[in-house]
Amino acid sequence: MTTTTTPKLKTSAMIASFVDPGQRTADAPFGHALVEAAQNNDKIVGLSADLAKYTDMHIFAQAFPDRFFQMGMAEQLLLGASAGMAETGLIPFASTYSVFAARRAYDFLCLDIAEPNLNVNIIGGLPGLTTGYGPSHQATEDIAIFRGMPNLTIVDPCDSVDISQAVPQLAASDGPTYLRLLRGKVATVLDEYDYTFELGKAKVIRPGNDVVLVSSGLMTMRALQAAKNLEKHNIDVSVVHTPTIKPFDADTVLAELATPRLAFTCENHTKIGGLFETVASAVVERGLGKKMGAISLPDEFLAAGALPTLHDRYGLSTSSIEARIMAEL
Repeated sequence: MTTTTTPKLKTSAMIASFVDPGQRTADAPFGHALVEAAQNNDKIVGLSADLAKYTDMHIFAQAFPDRFFQMGMAEQLLLGASAGMAETGLIPFASTYSVFAARRAYDFLCLDIAEPNLNVNIIGGLPGLTTGYGPSHQATEDIAIFRGMPNLTIVDPCDSVDISQAVPQLAASDGPTYLRLLRGKVATVLDEYDYTFELGKAKVIRPGNDVVLVSSGLMTMRALQAAKNLEKHNIDVSVVHTPTIKPFDADTVLAELATPRLAFTCENHTKIGGLFETVASAVVERGLGKKMGAISLPDEFLAAGALPTLHDRYGLSTSSIEARIMAEL
């Protein structure tokens, strides 16, 4: 008798890519996009809090060593210095992990950068459940923390296309921005669709008659995968990508939700204070009376472990989305 067992995941799977095997990728799209933007604008500078290598800022540091500033493990200093540089007319891109920007340096971002509405761009690595290192590194509530901050634009990109196109737009925009960074080998998905990133705009990536998925970040990739797989069950799924969480493009999203179709939001973030509540508040304000489900992370501190296991456990995997839709239908 022969039995098969699933290979045991190694510790390295805690920081493994969440991109599925066979998926096309681009290497360090943020770093390369920032270099290209800096070649066209000599006011762009880069800063990091001892995490340049882990936020793809090292690409910029190698290309422009005189325009890169290593601030050490001091996130408050990182943002304070960025504010000072912006006051002189420079355009800082400051990278650290999302948990450190949101939890450790909130006051500095709020009062030094957002209140005077300075053009400082915060690049947050390891957003949501993109590491298995546990609650100290999993920024599952960063959008909830930042949504209430006046003047702050929040961007949750899906893939390398979003990131590459977002960087020059962030540099050109007025006021501060926060980008949830996908780093390393990042999936390339949206080039297969008639899509371009526009700051502040949502896009209907895929039309569908039965179900509407309003998604952001890496969950747009998963939503598109689920939609394709559900075709074999004759389930037609629409996917609306909302890379800008704030300001929120309510007109585009609500136009898709104002139908009898089953609807869900999909986000790599806790259900509290993120995309689900952003969409829900817009639905209530417009009086749509629409019921929606939330495909999101639970309101709890998450476990440490291998990323594939965690995505299955907490409902972010493609198969989890498919099962949820099938069950609701």
